[in-house]
Amino acid sequence: MNTSPSQQPTTSAQADQEQTNPPVINYWHVWTDQSGVSHQSRCQIQDFKLNSISPPASPQWLGQLKQSGATISFTVMPVGWTGTWHENPKPQWIIPVSGRWFVETMDGERVEMGLGDISFGADQNTKEDQHGRKGHLSGTVGDEPVVLVLMQFEAMPSME
Repeated sequence: MNTSPSQQPTTSAQADQEQTNPPVINYWHVWTDQSGVSHQSRCQIQDFKLNSISPPASPQWLGQLKQSGATISFTVMPVGWTGTWHENPKPQWIIPVSGRWFVETMDGERVEMGLGDISFGADQNTKEDQHGRKGHLSGTVGDEPVVLVLMQFEAMPSME
């Protein structure tokens, strides 16, 4: 995943005008120079790929940063996107950055989330029901794309 300085910031809405173009997410990078002075630079997360996060989940724009024991992913779901039934690929925290999305579980409960809502996905090892559903279904709500940050773990993190 490539992160690079941005001269002219773009909004996620501008970046997602064309669902066929990979999105760009802007962020502020706080860093220290060789003299020990801190600075801030406007940068971009880019090089998104249109992939399934966990087949058979429907494709969405994915960008990943890897670190030992964890993977940080940024995903952009276009307006009107609804996936297929799937399990979370690994235990993961899911944090909306912009837009709204929903998660529907096999028991029929549907929860809509947006800014300030956090989800922990740990539905691995579900058993397919009589309707062919396994795990959960998710998708966008409203008229703007949803940008999510996912923090995936190799093992179930302690919740204590």
